[in-house]
Amino acid sequence: METRQVNVLTIIAEGARARTLGRPKDACPYPAGSPERTAWMEGYDGTPVEDGPDSPMTDA
Repeated sequence: METRQVNVLTIIAEGARARTLGRPKDACPYPAGSPERTAWMEGYDGTPVEDGPDSPMTDA
């Protein structure tokens, strides 16, 4: 596994742990716009950033 990928997985785990400990979302220690902040938020929210909310189903 590549070092960068391991680091991202660690940061995702940090975000998830912060949520389980009841820390607020604005407790993220990484700067806005950084890949680290994105990873931390993914862990906190439990979903990848690219995996947005489902669109409502329409009758086709």
